[in-house]
Amino acid sequence: MQIAKRAVFIFLGAALVSVGLEIFLVPNNIIDGGVVGISIICQHLTGLPLGLFLTLINLPFLFLGYKQIGKTFALSTLYGVIVMSIGTALLHPVEPITIDPLLAAVFGGIILGIGVGIVIRVGGSLDGTEIVAILLNKKSPFSVGEFVMFFNVFILGSAGFVFGWDRAMYSLIAYYIAFKMIDLTVEGLDESKSVWIISDDAKTLGDAILQRLGRGVTYLNGEGGYSGDDKQVIFAVVTRLEQAKLKSIVEELDPGAFLAIGNIHDVKGGRFKKKDIH
Repeated sequence: MQIAKRAVFIFLGAALVSVGLEIFLVPNNIIDGGVVGISIICQHLTGLPLGLFLTLINLPFLFLGYKQIGKTFALSTLYGVIVMSIGTALLHPVEPITIDPLLAAVFGGIILGIGVGIVIRVGGSLDGTEIVAILLNKKSPFSVGEFVMFFNVFILGSAGFVFGWDRAMYSLIAYYIAFKMIDLTVEGLDESKSVWIISDDAKTLGDAILQRLGRGVTYLNGEGGYSGDDKQVIFAVVTRLEQAKLKSIVEELDPGAFLAIGNIHDVKGGRFKKKDIH
């Protein structure tokens, strides 16, 4: 059942990426980063099908992923790449929806980003440069994100020499929008936030969060670094949509409280059930 669910979502994500590429970006000479961007440039220079380059360029990276990261990840990525390649071939004869480069960059970036995000969310990938970045990250002080950014700056810069610098700038717009949509799709609107509150009236604030947000709280004992006074710290986890309500609760009950909010990439466990905000 889990394998079937993953296959369906990877198919959907890869199909959306095909739509974003062939209906919006490629006809307007706008590229994305990574292997997709390299493939679009190669297709433009040679006239050969885009899907051919998407498959061939990804294959060495897939082999590395199979050897170093894992069989499931590599097979999921191979499946997604094949679906994406076939999708671009089928959609290539279809007329683009718009020839306005700005509209193409915006909507192409949105659709492509959602598609890639869906695939990543179920444990796959559509871009071999991410695999290289993961492997290089293990042997260097640079993060995966920094490696991916370096690759993409080089690829997007190359678009200026191939398609013209105006198209390279549109490509940056598309890449940025796709990047944000990937983040939104992977994390979801219910992205979790960690909350730390230091207040002289921690119990009142904790009870309000418990009753009005329906979120469990944990009380931690702390000591002020400057004053040396004992402090009680509230720790809680809320969603992105609950963040504004939490701030209003703190502002209402203790305007002088210290409040820090950070992103959390994953939350697991806990038995407290969510209640409606009120």
